[in-house]
Amino acid sequence: MHRIALLALAMLSPFAANAQCAGQDLIAALPAAEIATLRAAADAVPFAVGNFWRARKDGEEVTLIGTLHLDDPRFDGLVAQLSPFVTQADLLLVEAGPAEQAALKSAMAKDPSLLVNTAGPTLPELLPDDDWQALSAAMTARGVPGFMAAKFKPWYVSMLLSLPPCAMAGGPPNGLDQRLIAAAAADGIAVKGLEPFDTAFKVLQFGTLDQQIAMLKSALSAEPMADDMTATLIGSYFAQDARMSWEFTKGFAKSLPGYDPAEAEFEFSLMEDQLMTARNEAWIPVIEAALAAQDGPVVVAFGALHLAGDRGVLNLLAERGFVVERIDLP
Repeated sequence: MHRIALLALAMLSPFAANAQCAGQDLIAALPAAEIATLRAAADAVPFAVGNFWRARKDGEEVTLIGTLHLDDPRFDGLVAQLSPFVTQADLLLVEAGPAEQAALKSAMAKDPSLLVNTAGPTLPELLPDDDWQALSAAMTARGVPGFMAAKFKPWYVSMLLSLPPCAMAGGPPNGLDQRLIAAAAADGIAVKGLEPFDTAFKVLQFGTLDQQIAMLKSALSAEPMADDMTATLIGSYFAQDARMSWEFTKGFAKSLPGYDPAEAEFEFSLMEDQLMTARNEAWIPVIEAALAAQDGPVVVAFGALHLAGDRGVLNLLAERGFVVERIDLP
């Protein structure tokens, strides 16, 4: 998976990071004609624009919050606006709740092979020396010494490279999901996960070792662009236009020198199927069961890219008879 595609994981994956970065929003810098083309592609799918929604059916109500797993100071004000929805609910569903996060930490402590290649060649043995030296320097800048990175699985290193060093600095991750979990906990609202704790590991480890090494080399070659791509992603989120960033990253990857457009299309299709569609479809019964079990409203918060599309959460709910409407925050 190309590093450009991996940036979308900030909206798709429960892994989180801090982000206090300086970079250029590449979509905002595009000519008007190119922005219009992206707009048309984004608007071709249902529910393309909007981060906050309400769905009702048979007297039951669920509030859906599209999130960003990266931190941003603007979340202070946003959480203040969203907290009433959470504190008036009976349950908050998130991709990874406190129980799932604890289980993940425990699993990683007990089974290093989730992230570390415990058998077989290390990355310095799999990469040309020039590539390894560049990778070691890039990982060191992200707080991961080269001797540690050498043993990581290629897919995990590629994911880390998708974020600039500035996004990995600071304290514990404090993206919108974590802030909403804290708001719920402060008011005694139950928080549960939408999926098992190991789902992210299962869906991210696709491809053969050779494919993962190719992904890693591609990620490394595009690593200097990380600040700008992160700024673009964050800009799209706060414009409530996550699908726009998806279309942009797809087109951008196709245009990179030496990168086959057909390969880029395949990667994005695979990513959409495994990281978005499959998980969306698995979440719907969880949401419906939660609504049936609770006396009051349910709030569901997950990466914003899961909202839009034919197989997005909103359209899947609409197909099941829910009336879906956008929430406009003041």
